[in-house]
Parts: sequence; structure tokens; C-alpha cells
Amino acid sequence: MSELILHHYPLSPFSEKIRAMLGYTGLPWCSVITSEMPPRPLLAPLAGGYRKIPVAQIGADVFCDTRTITQQIAELSGNPRLTLDGVSEEERAFVREADLTLFLACILSSTSLKLNLKLFRHFSLRSLLRFFRDRIQIGRTSSVPRMGLREARHRVCQHLSEMESRLKGNPWLFGDAPSIADFSAYHGLWFLTDVAESALVKDYPAVEEWMQRIRSFGHGHSIGMTGEAALDMARQAAPKTVDSGSDVLLGKEVVVAPDDYAQVPTRGVLVGATGTEWILAINNLAVDRVHVHFPREGFQLEAG
Repeated sequence: MSELILHHYPLSPFSEKIRAMLGYTGLPWCSVITSEMPPRPLLAPLAGGYRKIPVAQIGADVFCDTRTITQQIAELSGNPRLTLDGVSEEERAFVREADLTLFLACILSSTSLKLNLKLFRHFSLRSLLRFFRDRIQIGRTSSVPRMGLREARHRVCQHLSEMESRLKGNPWLFGDAPSIADFSAYHGLWFLTDVAESALVKDYPAVEEWMQRIRSFGHGHSIGMTGEAALDMARQAAPKTVDSGSDVLLGKEVVVAPDDYAQVPTRGVLVGATGTEWILAINNLAVDRVHVHFPREGFQLEAG
């Protein structure tokens, strides 16, 4: 059985980023389908208050945010260009823009009758109302600058034009093989084209061909797993030994939360502080001990 478990749901764009990367690397993985919004009673003991999806798990180590998940995929596959540490500063800047501005612009530009019909087919009426209420609340508490629909569409077209220029005569955005930049640009556009069925990308043939190359990777080989089984695996394992690093809060209770949106804190004891990551130990009634990994970039840490 694969050591990598992915907690995700089908319509999650950031999950698609990871699923496509797993398809590219050929790594086997276990698939745990979770709900689109809290409560997630089987995932909460593993990830604490963290509410974004996807979440990855290897035994009793839990990885929150795609920054830490891609790091694990890069290490397991031996491909350092799938993580931010393995690419140039130009690519890192591109990824930051793609994961935030382009992604949000794509989501806003996806508003359509086709998308609404898909959501109605996917959710019950009660669940759909909860979903919209949940997302509205996230938007109200977000620190991300808001944009209107017209501005969002303009931003998407601007990104597509820049990507079209990069991809003319080149199969990938930065070099002759895909990197984290390609998968970061892909997932928002995937939601726009494959989920919302927007025709916007059709005006950019090089981008459209590039998207098809990523689609052709598929999602690799996955085995379905229940949330109960994933929780059992965490109970039966021990977290990997960590290099504690140096931080004045080591060994103390802290809270970690995203600094952009869905800013729900996770509370635990800080057991590791590297240059790129914070690691919290969490104990609760469901698991004896798990280590929850957060990236430093995009997150805030405070004394608990």
C-alpha cells in the first residue's frame, strides 16, 4: 500500500493540482474523499483546526497546504523541481501569483449557469446552501484584496496572454519538463475550463495544448481508503523524528493559521521550526500523537 494518503474532494482545485502532480510522477497514493466543508470529524483529529483541502498524510505525519504536500511528492519522486525550493526565484514568484491572484480570478470568472447546474447535481439543496454560506463567510474574513467579476476576467486574460507567450515553441512554462509552476498555473484554469466549462482558454491555443498535456498525466494509481482507516494508520504509527531547529517558542503551545483566507487556527506544541516549515505536535482523544506540518510562507505562528 502507498505511504501517501490524500484527503481531498473531486471539485477542489488545489486537490487537482496535487492529483495531476501525482499522475505526472507516477507515485501510488491512497484516496480519502472528505466533505467540501467542515465539520470533518475524521480529519479534524489529524489536522486540528486547519480547514483547507487537500491535506496529505504519511503515517502519523500530516501535511497542510500544497507547499508542504509538494515537498513530500518531490522527495518521494526524486524530482526537486516539483517544490519551491528546487526552482528559481522567477518561478517562485510565478507560483505565488498563480496560487493566489490567478486562482481567485479563475474562481470568480467561473460563475456561470453550467457551474451552478453542476453544483446542484453534486449537492443536496441543504448542502448547497451550507456551501455558499461557508464560502461567503470565508470571503468576509479573508485578507486577500477583493476584485469584481470584470477585473477577475481581465486578470485571467492577462495571465493567459503571458502564458501564451511563454508556451509558444515551449512545452512547459519554465524549461523542457514540468515544474511546480506548471501545476500551480493549471489548477485554477482546470476549474475554469473543466468544471465551469468556460471557453475563455480557447483563445489561447498554446495554453490549451499545455493544459491537455497536463490532463494526459491523469491522476496516477490510487487506492480508495476510508477516513476511519486513515485515522487508524495514524494511531498505529509514530511521527518521524524531526530536526527541531531553533525558535524561542519550541516546546511551547502555539497556534498556526493561514494569513490569507480560511484563517482558522490549529493549536499544538511546536516541536520543529526549519527555514521553511513549522511542525506542531497534536494529542487528542482520537490519536495519541501526530505531527502537523505547515509552511512558513502564507502562515502565521503565535504563542498559544
